[in-house]
Amino acid sequence: MNKALVFALALCACASAAAQDTWPTKAVRVIVPFSLGGATDLVARILGPALADTLGQAFVIENRPGASGNIGVEIVAKAAPDGHTLLVGNISTNAINPTGFAGKLSFDPVKDLQPVTLLVSIPTLLVTGERFPPNTVEELIEYARKRPGELNYSNPLGSYSHMDTLDLSSKTGIKAVLIPSKGAGSAITSIINGEIHFSFLNMATVMPHVRAGRMKALATTSAERLPELPDVPTMAEAGYPGIGSENWNGFFFPVKTPRRTVNKLYAATILAMQRKPVKDAFANAALPVKLSKSPEDFQEFLDAEIKRWARIIKDNGVTLE
Repeated sequence: MNKALVFALALCACASAAAQDTWPTKAVRVIVPFSLGGATDLVARILGPALADTLGQAFVIENRPGASGNIGVEIVAKAAPDGHTLLVGNISTNAINPTGFAGKLSFDPVKDLQPVTLLVSIPTLLVTGERFPPNTVEELIEYARKRPGELNYSNPLGSYSHMDTLDLSSKTGIKAVLIPSKGAGSAITSIINGEIHFSFLNMATVMPHVRAGRMKALATTSAERLPELPDVPTMAEAGYPGIGSENWNGFFFPVKTPRRTVNKLYAATILAMQRKPVKDAFANAALPVKLSKSPEDFQEFLDAEIKRWARIIKDNGVTLE
């Protein structure tokens, strides 16, 4: 039995003993700060029904995209800390934006949110449309070098995938144009239609389109080749080590949410992830589950991620508006 499950069982026992802990007393708003169809949305829609079964109240998914995820995050940051507003945040909203938008927001994504648990960590694929000529990373680089400023890519402004493309551009000398999107769903549509030339997008979102031949995967940002795509090289194998990230998602409450409520959600999430239908749903959606050992463990992970991205933003001279 893993440590997270043992901890969750202990928390459940404590919660049962605490008669005053009646949360949730009404439906829980689950804010997804991106549009329908992306990995963050998929995570919320798989876990929502399972948590509702466990906790006895509906978990209502609400997509609030825009402003690089900051619109959705602000809703949660400013919500009453009663446990009835929950954020499904990710690497961009909770690790990159604190530095990228420092001093430009009416809330603090670090101080105004309470981490609960990491949920998934998803490898990213460098993808193109099926009709786009390059078939390898090197071919893409050479194609782009001959057409400075003519190629474009699409990601939410300030997202990890945007940063990964900036990193690739700075290390290869290519010049491509960012077409900001509200989420992976719109970026995928644009790539398939040929309006966008390439992009870093998470595996869960693009896998169905890669399998169907509507998109080409040139490389993966994972440390090793993916079992689902054994013929697709890693970025390191393609000659560009250190470029690319994994997209993680996690639960966040407003700060000052009662600790017993944080613990109860953590415990319910860990137990929900043990159910076979939930496990199968995550596996079928190509969403690798990665749970924190405790809320404190997630906080430590988040602190390290914020520091890492602060360094990347500084090194690339990124300014977000």
